[in-house]
Amino acid sequence: MHQNLKAALMALVAFALFASHDVIIKVLGGGYSPIQIVFFSVLFSFPLAMLYLLRDATPGTLIPVHPWWMVGRTVAAVITGFCAFYAFSVLPLAQVYAILFASPLLITILAIPILGERVKLRRWIAVGIGLSGVLVVLRPGQAELELGHLAALVSAICGSFASIIVRKIGREERSVVIMLYPMMANFFVMAALLPLVYVPLPLTDLGKLAIIAVLAWTAGRFLIAAYNAGEAVIVAPMQYSQILWASFYGVLFFDETPDTNTIIGSAIIIASGLFIVLRESKAPGSEQPVLRTRSRPETGTTPRVSPFLRRDKRGK
Repeated sequence: MHQNLKAALMALVAFALFASHDVIIKVLGGGYSPIQIVFFSVLFSFPLAMLYLLRDATPGTLIPVHPWWMVGRTVAAVITGFCAFYAFSVLPLAQVYAILFASPLLITILAIPILGERVKLRRWIAVGIGLSGVLVVLRPGQAELELGHLAALVSAICGSFASIIVRKIGREERSVVIMLYPMMANFFVMAALLPLVYVPLPLTDLGKLAIIAVLAWTAGRFLIAAYNAGEAVIVAPMQYSQILWASFYGVLFFDETPDTNTIIGSAIIIASGLFIVLRESKAPGSEQPVLRTRSRPETGTTPRVSPFLRRDKRGK
């Protein structure tokens, strides 16, 4: 099997697992606060995260080389996780994905002040068209905007900010530092807030929370394998397959059928994102912030993929 085809198939598996992860979040969100779901997701993710940490033989301490950037990334990741979990709990899956798919567009914009990237006219046009697709999904003035829509937008913005910071400091920070700080912050922040919203969990729901952690970890391993096997320009667009899973799961479990605006808006956003990815893959000397930001928006609930891509490739 051709390596790029193998990589694409592994990425499709990864994003199918991520979509299943999000379905369980939505199911649990009907009865529990996102604070409680995030807390237990992080709690169950720690043992799996240790499997990553034990492999990190990079010398150094847990003190960040760039403390202020790490603070910014950690705060952004905590906000992203809470907002994403809330959005999945209250909105149709396809709508949440459509808004989160704006992340490559936002990363392109943030790369200018943070990474010093130069964005040419064609990419600016693609960004503008893509953001207009977000407006098509949201339909301001035509449909009532809910708190969930705002949460999804905040998640996309903060997740993009956290991802760009990884591109900014990732070569100088240890992978364990990049991964551990957001997870620890999520754990302590949500633990402090948990007494305000705690609802006793039956064993079946605890099992669902554990499955969330296992699905995220397994999906991350498939995504790492995909990027190590093939080209980023082939693997990165596979994330858009989640909209198909969202439509399937929405109909199967939640009686959700994507409306016309969501379908059209998603198509606009995806087309713009694909254009940016393809342009960056052909741009000589580009830092390629979208292609090199390889996983889903940073939530601080599970191990992030991209730091371990660098390490795995060095170990080959």
